[in-house]
Amino acid sequence: MDPLDFLKSEELLQVFHCHKTEMSCYESPTIFINQLRDHNLIPEDSYKKFTRMKSKDRIKQAFYALLNSLEKNQSQHIEVFWRCVFKETIMNQYPHLRLLRNSLLDGSFRDYTQLPEKIEKEESAEGKRKEMSEDEEEEETQANSVKKKKKRKRKIVLDEEEEPSVSSCKLTPIQRKKSKKVLFSSPLKRGEKGKIWTWPLYKFQIPVTCGKKEGMLNRDRLAKGEKCIAVGREWFTPPQFESFAGKEHCRSWKTSIRCENVCLGKLIKEGHLKSAGFIVRSKTAKRLLFPSDLITVCEGEDEEEDEEEEQGSSSRKANVSDEEEQEVEQAEQHPDVSKKVFNVTCGTKAATLHVKRFASGDCGKSIRTETSWMTPLEFVTWASHQTDPLWRRDIMWEGNPLSVLTEERILQMHSRNCSCELCIPGLKDWENQKNDDECFICKREEGEELVVCDICPLSFHQKCHLPPVDIILGDKSRWMCTFCEFRTAQKWMFGEEMEREAAMSGQISQHMMRCQYLLLYLLSADKEQHFATNPSLYLKDYSTIIQMPMWTGKVTDKLQNNLYQTVGEFASDVQLIFANSAFYNQGNDGFLTMSNKLKELFDSELMKVFNIREESDD
Repeated sequence: MDPLDFLKSEELLQVFHCHKTEMSCYESPTIFINQLRDHNLIPEDSYKKFTRMKSKDRIKQAFYALLNSLEKNQSQHIEVFWRCVFKETIMNQYPHLRLLRNSLLDGSFRDYTQLPEKIEKEESAEGKRKEMSEDEEEEETQANSVKKKKKRKRKIVLDEEEEPSVSSCKLTPIQRKKSKKVLFSSPLKRGEKGKIWTWPLYKFQIPVTCGKKEGMLNRDRLAKGEKCIAVGREWFTPPQFESFAGKEHCRSWKTSIRCENVCLGKLIKEGHLKSAGFIVRSKTAKRLLFPSDLITVCEGEDEEEDEEEEQGSSSRKANVSDEEEQEVEQAEQHPDVSKKVFNVTCGTKAATLHVKRFASGDCGKSIRTETSWMTPLEFVTWASHQTDPLWRRDIMWEGNPLSVLTEERILQMHSRNCSCELCIPGLKDWENQKNDDECFICKREEGEELVVCDICPLSFHQKCHLPPVDIILGDKSRWMCTFCEFRTAQKWMFGEEMEREAAMSGQISQHMMRCQYLLLYLLSADKEQHFATNPSLYLKDYSTIIQMPMWTGKVTDKLQNNLYQTVGEFASDVQLIFANSAFYNQGNDGFLTMSNKLKELFDSELMKVFNIREESDD
């Protein structure tokens, strides 16, 4: 659902008025300004002046002036403004815009857009003057004339006193007038610390740091246990952000991640933040049977850490502080069930268990195999062929039976009287359980409605699939995704092995399905969507280092618009993505490793899809 479809222009304009200062504070507003220019929302001469500015302060002032001008002169185009900045690419670059869109969607923007009436000093003064009687006006005129005469006399006296003597033309320090200083008083008293997490400005997100890394923490995402810290266009969970900052040795994100030098653990304890459990490795574990990476432990303040270090490693392992026990109990009472996925096995069969789909052994298709969704009982029956299976005993997770998760209340059993859609599903709910809850390509649930494959459990957004799905949602006709079409066609498609040169010189029109399958395979493997968009949009120096930028989104557009003649041209563009990444990220070992793995996956699948003969070392 798009909030712009049901909100009035007055409401959109009020939200713009209340947030234009925040938008003007964006660190790198160039992309934002470019988007406004592309939609004819700012004058060309103003845009050129803006691009020539280098001072950050002047850029922010000019940015605010542009937004202010847009509000005054083009208020009729406010809907065009929000539509152009609510594009997915722009929101990835500026997470604050996504928060604004969410507030428009859930109506929470009304909590902070109720402003008092604007007071104009000049108008109020004129109003008072009109209400004055003629006698009062005469009295005021006489008083003003008296004041003017006094000022003239005072000025003459000062001029006579300040006339320079013949011997010296300089004023002594006593004679020199003191200039009045303009004082900008702070709303905080001396010695009082600014608790920015209580400011209305940071109602939805707060700035955080970990070491030298900075980010913005989304309060709602933290409470849901999702990736909640944005750094540029990347989202991290708190443990991932801690590792990103090089502080993984701390193993306690609640103390290593701070807001204004106050650790998040303290803010959570005082109720300023709400947090679900995150999967991290803690320093101490209460139970050896249940691995410690499922319990988030908040360590004490810096002074408590120093005391624990003095006590020695043996005492640290034996004793758990009261605060840590309280955090562990809280994590057990309120387990994170929003995004957890566990790798499970039964005999030789492997699958993944999704907590949010779990209801009981025979309710809720919570176990995902390569080909279908199953209930725990169905999975055990399929994997072990037992006539009387015990799913809590036979399904294993990291060497432990699944009963460990139920005992620890990570998996919560629904009662027999439960009437939720998992326990008593309607026909539509039962059908929905057969397919994934998120798009197989972009890994997101939000956005457009998902189109589900009738053969396999995959789901897609219509634009994410290749070719794009043009069927009408709600149509009961069966639909098969490209992955299933390719597997079906493999039976007659493969013949003798081909030389690489012959495969690459083939006309792409004759191999369109293979290329679409390869590109979808690569897009789904790039889980964080690192190569999906133009790197020049979020890396300032990228275009100066890389002469020919390439990304999977551009390859997709060229493939769909028939701009490739041969398979080799298509494969070359994909290889260019990885070549650019290797050149630009020299010294970034982590990113290079990830990029090389994707390259190897694509090369290996390319060989299989076109049945290319492996070249011998000779």
